[in-house]
Amino acid sequence: MNYLTVENISKSYGELTLFENISFSVHKDQKIAFIAKNGTGKTSILNILSGEDVADSGNIIYRKDIKVSFLSQDPKFDKSLTVEDTILASENPILKVISNYEKSLLNPENTENYQAAFDAMERHQAWDFETLYKQILFKLKLENLEQKVSTLSGGQKKRLALADALINKPDLLVLDEPTNHLDLEMIEWLEEFFAKENITLFMVTHDRYFLERVCNEIIELDNGILYSYKGNYSYYLEKKQERKEREEAEAGKTKQLFKKELEWMRRQPKARTTKSKSRIDDFFEIKHIAHQRRKEHQIQLELNMERLGSKILEFHKVSKAFKEKVILNSFDYTFKKGERIGIIGKNGTGKTTFLNILTQVDKPDAGKVVKGETVKFGYYTQSGITIKPEQKVIDVIREFGDYIPLKKGRQISAQQLLERFLFSRKKQYDFVEKLSGSERKRLYLCTVLIQNPNFLILDEPTNDLDIVTLNVLESFLLDFPGCIIVVSHDRYFMDKIVDHLFVFKGEGVIDDFPGNYSDYRTYEDSQPVIAKTTEDKKEKQSWKKNEASKLSFNEEKELRNIESKLNALAFDKKELENKFNNPDLTQEEINTLSEELQHIIEMIESKEERWFELSAKLED
Repeated sequence: MNYLTVENISKSYGELTLFENISFSVHKDQKIAFIAKNGTGKTSILNILSGEDVADSGNIIYRKDIKVSFLSQDPKFDKSLTVEDTILASENPILKVISNYEKSLLNPENTENYQAAFDAMERHQAWDFETLYKQILFKLKLENLEQKVSTLSGGQKKRLALADALINKPDLLVLDEPTNHLDLEMIEWLEEFFAKENITLFMVTHDRYFLERVCNEIIELDNGILYSYKGNYSYYLEKKQERKEREEAEAGKTKQLFKKELEWMRRQPKARTTKSKSRIDDFFEIKHIAHQRRKEHQIQLELNMERLGSKILEFHKVSKAFKEKVILNSFDYTFKKGERIGIIGKNGTGKTTFLNILTQVDKPDAGKVVKGETVKFGYYTQSGITIKPEQKVIDVIREFGDYIPLKKGRQISAQQLLERFLFSRKKQYDFVEKLSGSERKRLYLCTVLIQNPNFLILDEPTNDLDIVTLNVLESFLLDFPGCIIVVSHDRYFMDKIVDHLFVFKGEGVIDDFPGNYSDYRTYEDSQPVIAKTTEDKKEKQSWKKNEASKLSFNEEKELRNIESKLNALAFDKKELENKFNNPDLTQEEINTLSEELQHIIEMIESKEERWFELSAKLED
């Protein structure tokens, strides 16, 4: 069943042509990833599909009876609403079904109307709706349902938009970088969600494991031509390599033919026959093909690096906390030459704080960090490049010198270096403030590397970089002889680059795992499953209503609310219990925590008692 047809669309901005006569279609159950280099029109195509932009030519045709949702990089919400109100204010048809059912309860004598409303609740599984949206919000770390949208961070807004799209269960979901602002646990949950839900997907993403595990087709826009691959990311890499080898072979044959025809042209007399004129026309066509150059510029990174001494970096009993939140607790570690460490952990466990202490941007509360005399940090932070008014791209690099040293005593100019980072001579004289997000990231990466560091710290370096740039960056890092520390949610990138992991578990607990991310997941999955608590079992419980139920609507609603409240209380109970692990607690603080914990336990017992009471009615 065809959901979407894109016919011969084109888009230009002034003299810049992004794409011409692009055509493709999306069918039911397809999960398609759209791949292209940054700056070649991926976001423009998504904006055209969503109606935020218009193609210069061509048509966008959706099937009339399907529901489509869009996840953009910059979602728009009513800032006056809460997180929960935002979900309830959406155009989800289930909300109308629930509203009709509530109205029918006000007139129980109208049995026909009640039965119709009841049947609609059954048909749309509306009994589960509240539980569903709360579970999705909690999975995406949006537990505070009463929080105003105006107070959410950019990442939280993106996760709220994702939750809203998933809850609406569209037939076709169009996604722009869905894994941005998600931690590894959320990404893996989203992969599982897409695996079990019958949602047709069309997405732009640079997360190659996500491509591997979710997508069943990849469309690539390469030098203005669309190529389709009916498989996941591994299949795409294999078939793309085969295509490039065929094209190179064909290009070689064409160049040989061109040389032969050129010799013939030079021997021809001025008077020409009709046959020779035809051959001359063919010659110019062959000449055009033979002189074509694939526009596959790659970032060439061969910058110089200062030699590391025997002493690198040492942590001695380092501790750090923000009020009651412990980040490091007497952390000891001695870095060795050539170490490649990946850092993983949930958002908020202190990964960036650790990097700031390591680079001495921030100071520990206790202990000390000892840095070797030869160590020169290159710190790529999430904050990115600092934009100065009226500063041009070339001026950013010239701040480090007109010439930059390379290996073996060679050097290049600032202009040549920028060309290696995919900035054309014309682009180099653009104002930095006019660059796209991905271009700023690339320029920032350039400024970090040209300072010739021998200890690289990369905090989310893969965000907004296209797959071509990521592959080149990976190749550079694999050859980099210094130390590397990487914080990234890009599991593919982590697997290629790091040798072992610092796993931030929260509350100052950091495990040193001897392997890459895939090794860690295999290890975690092999651990014995802990028996589920009563609260965990309730989280999986479905609240399907049936005709034999003797619960009123208000009791049904209370039952579902109790489940959500129990989940929240269980979370609070765990948080409080973790606080008792702090060895610096005073007796007064321990007494206060004990009282709070006892209060929560009593609330859980009370809620559980009411839950069992209402559940018993369902079984009567």
